[in-house]
Amino acid sequence: MVIRRLADIGISLLALISLLPVFAGVSAAIALTSSGPVLHRAMRVGQGGRLFTLYKFRTMVANAESLGPGITAADDNRITPIGRLLRRTKLDEFPQLINVLRGDMSLVGPRPEDPRYVALYTPEQQKVLAEKPGITSPASIRYRHEEAMLADDQWEERYIAEIMPAKLALDLEYLATRTSWTDIRVIWQTFLVLWK
Repeated sequence: MVIRRLADIGISLLALISLLPVFAGVSAAIALTSSGPVLHRAMRVGQGGRLFTLYKFRTMVANAESLGPGITAADDNRITPIGRLLRRTKLDEFPQLINVLRGDMSLVGPRPEDPRYVALYTPEQQKVLAEKPGITSPASIRYRHEEAMLADDQWEERYIAEIMPAKLALDLEYLATRTSWTDIRVIWQTFLVLWK
C-alpha cells in the first residue's frame, strides 16, 4: 500500500534525524564497554521469503552467533552488561528504522524471524511472509518480555513448540483485519508499553 510506505519513509526518516543524539550516545557506550562493531547485522526472512540484513545495536559479545542459537534466553551469558540495558529499554531496536527506510521492513508488521526458525513454519504460518515484517506488532507487544519466558533449560524447544506458534497466530489474526488505523493503534500501544 502506497500510503503505508509513504508513512514508513516519513516517520522513519524523522525518527532517525531526531534520534541522532541517542544513536551517538548508545554507540559510544557499546564501543567503550565491549570489543566489536556497534551494530549487529542479522540475516532475517522478509516479505516473500526474501533474506535481508536486519540492523540492531549490538547487545551481545562480538562472536555470539558462533556461541549459541538465534534465540536469546533470560540468563544468556552472551549478553553484555550494556546490552542488558539496551534490551530492557528496547533501544537496541532503533537501528531497524534504517531497515524501514530501505524498504526491508515496515513500522508495523510481523517481527522478522531467523531463517532457521522460518524453515519450521507450517504452510498456514508461512502466510505471514506475504507482508513486510515490522518493528512492532501485536505479538511483539504481548511477548515483549520473551527472554524472561525462556528461562528454563529447554528454552529453545519451548520457543519452537509454544511461543513461536502463539506469536505467529497473533500476527496472522492481526493481518486478517489490518487497516491504517489498526497500525496507528499498534504504534501507540508500543509507545505506552515502552514507557511503563
